[in-house]
Amino acid sequence: MNNTNQGSKLYLYSITSVAIIGGLLFGYDTAVISGAEKALEDFFRGAPDFDYNKAWHGITASSALIGCVIGGAISGILASRLGRRNSLRLAALLFFLSALGSYNPEFLFFKHGEPSLNLLLMFNFYRVLGGIGVGLASAVCPMYIAEIAPANIRGTLVSCNQFAIIFGMLVVYFVNYLIRANLPTAEAMIEIGWRRMFLSEAFPAAIFGLLLFFVPKTPRYLVLSGDMDGALNVLSHINGKEKALAILKEIKETAKEKSEKIFTYGVGVIIIGILLSVFQQAVGINVVLYYAPRIFENMGASGDVSMIQTVVMGVVNILFTVVAILTVDKFGRKPLLIIGSTGMCIGMVALSILSFMDVIGIGALVFIIIYTASFMMSWGPICWVLISEIFPNTIRGKAVAIAVAAQWISNFVVSSTFPSLSVWSVGGTYLIYTFFALASAIFVWKFVPETKGKTLEDMSRLWKKRD
Repeated sequence: MNNTNQGSKLYLYSITSVAIIGGLLFGYDTAVISGAEKALEDFFRGAPDFDYNKAWHGITASSALIGCVIGGAISGILASRLGRRNSLRLAALLFFLSALGSYNPEFLFFKHGEPSLNLLLMFNFYRVLGGIGVGLASAVCPMYIAEIAPANIRGTLVSCNQFAIIFGMLVVYFVNYLIRANLPTAEAMIEIGWRRMFLSEAFPAAIFGLLLFFVPKTPRYLVLSGDMDGALNVLSHINGKEKALAILKEIKETAKEKSEKIFTYGVGVIIIGILLSVFQQAVGINVVLYYAPRIFENMGASGDVSMIQTVVMGVVNILFTVVAILTVDKFGRKPLLIIGSTGMCIGMVALSILSFMDVIGIGALVFIIIYTASFMMSWGPICWVLISEIFPNTIRGKAVAIAVAAQWISNFVVSSTFPSLSVWSVGGTYLIYTFFALASAIFVWKFVPETKGKTLEDMSRLWKKRD
C-alpha cells in the first residue's frame, strides 16, 4: 500500500493507458471494414448458390453494428456480475476471435476460398462477435477509467478514450493502405488482402488481453463486492493513503447496497443518459465519418482528391479531440457541449444552403471541417465522459448499458437512412441534422447537470435532490 499522501501518477496513467487500448480497438474494429468491403463484395459475388446483391453487401458491411447493440445492451449485466476488468478481458477475447474468424471464416466447416451463402453467414457471425466486443468496450472502458480516476482529472482521462477511438481509426486506415500497397495484383486483394486486414486486429487485441492481467479492479466495484481492503489499496496507490481513506468513506456511504433498481434515482437521470447518446448520433456525425469520400465526390471532387480531403478531416478530428482533452476539466462539460452544438449548427446549415444552391468547392470542405471540429471538441469525447459519470454508483452498470445501447441503435438508424434521405434531398438531410444540433444545445442548457470536479459519489446526492 502507498503510505504517502501523494499517490502515484505513473500508476494511474499506466492503468488508464491499458484501458484506452479498448477504445483503440473500438475504432479499429469499426473502421477496418472500410478498406476491405470492396474486395469482400468481389469475393462473394463469385458464390454459385446465391446472388450477392447490394442488400447483402449492406448487411455484411454493417453486421458489426448488430453486435455493438448486443454488447452495449449486456454491458451493464456483465460489468456488475463479472466486474469492469473481466468485462474488458471478455471484450479483448471477442476482438481476437473476431479477427481470426473474419480472416479465415472457412475454419473447420468450409473449403478455403470457395464463396457461398453459408460462408457469408459465418463471416457475418464473426463480425457480430467483434461488434459485441466493441459494444462492451464502448461502455466499460469509460466506466473503468471514470471509476479509477480522481475527480479533478477524470474528464481528461475519459476523453483520452475518445482520442484512442479516433486514433484507432487512423491506424487501421494506414494498415489497410499498407496491405493493399504490398499486394502484387488486384486479384490478390480479393484472394488474401481483405483477410489480412481483419487479421491485423488480432495483434492489438492480444496485447490488450495480456495487459489486462496487470491492472486492478476498480475501487468502486471492489466496494460493491465487499472488498474494502482491496479498494483502499487501489485508492492509496492512486491518491495516497490519507485521501484514499476519505474517498473510500464516500464510496461506502453511497454503496450500501450492491444493486438498486434502475429508477431508484428517478426516471430523469436515465432519460438524460439516453438523450445524450441519441443526440450524439442524431447530429449526423457518423454520416460524415462513414460517407466522407462519397460526400466529397458528390461535391465535385475526384476520387484521389476526395481521399485527401478525408485524410485532412481525420487530422482535424485528432487535433480537436486533443482540444477537448485539454479543456474538459477546466471549462466544464456543459459549456463545451453547447459551444460544440453551436458550431455544428453553423457547419450543417451552411452545407445545406450550399447544397440547395448547388455550390461546391473549398467552401464545402471548410464547413465540413467546422462541423467535425465542433463535434470532436465537444460531443465526441464529452458525451462519453458524462455517460460514465452522471449515474450513481449502484445503478451505473445498468444505466450505462441502456445509454450505450441507445447510442448504437441511433448510430444504425442515422447511418442506414442517409443514402435514401440523400436521394430525397441532400440539403434537406443536412437541415435535419441542423435541427438536432440546435435541439442538443437546448437540451444540455436546460437539463444536463455540470459534473466538473464532482466525485462519482456526488452524483447520488445530486439525483436524490432532483428526485
